[in-house]
Amino acid sequence: MSVNNDSELAPDEAALNEEASRELEAMVAAESQAGEAESSEEPETYLVQSAAERNAIIEALIFVSEEPLSVKTMAEVLREEREVIEGAVADLAKEFNGRNSGLQLREVAGGWQFATRPEYHEHVRKYLKSRPSAKLSIASLETLAVIAYKQPVKVPEILEIRGVQSPSSIKTLLDKKLIVAKGRKETVGRPMMYGTSKDFLIQFGLKDLGELPSMEDFQDLSGGS
Repeated sequence: MSVNNDSELAPDEAALNEEASRELEAMVAAESQAGEAESSEEPETYLVQSAAERNAIIEALIFVSEEPLSVKTMAEVLREEREVIEGAVADLAKEFNGRNSGLQLREVAGGWQFATRPEYHEHVRKYLKSRPSAKLSIASLETLAVIAYKQPVKVPEILEIRGVQSPSSIKTLLDKKLIVAKGRKETVGRPMMYGTSKDFLIQFGLKDLGELPSMEDFQDLSGGS
């Protein structure tokens, strides 16, 4: 009786993964082509029956969106005029924010998003601290604060303010997409300049940079004194 040697018969894992990847890519391409063919047909137009239904749909869209949802996108989905959607969102925000629940509907980074109410942030923060997560170090938070308030800012300027080297912290913030490169300054050495990103606004729940908290608030977030 012969005995199978699994180590000899098993194909190389990397090669198998590559083969599976190619197969999946072909399936995705075929699916995409089928989807394009279907989308070429004239879609059936669904008319919203009432203002209440429109608001309910908008609420559902904002809830499932991973990023702040713009009025433009909502108007395209509902096939209605932008002005109609703007009015509906305003009514929804007024009605939703008047519930005194734990959530509020806010305009953030050019779109609309559900967020926790400020008065409950300490409870939410306590809960989040109990969960394992990729938190920013104090050094990264300090670097982010400098960039947020001094942008566009160069690495030497961050060093001058913080008093310590910051390239690793800048790299971390860049990898987490909280900052972006703003181009090179036309000076000696043409140093790269950095500023905050749209993800920064989203993560901190800001409509724009005009809503930046004070430097003391940044220190509270980092646990500094």
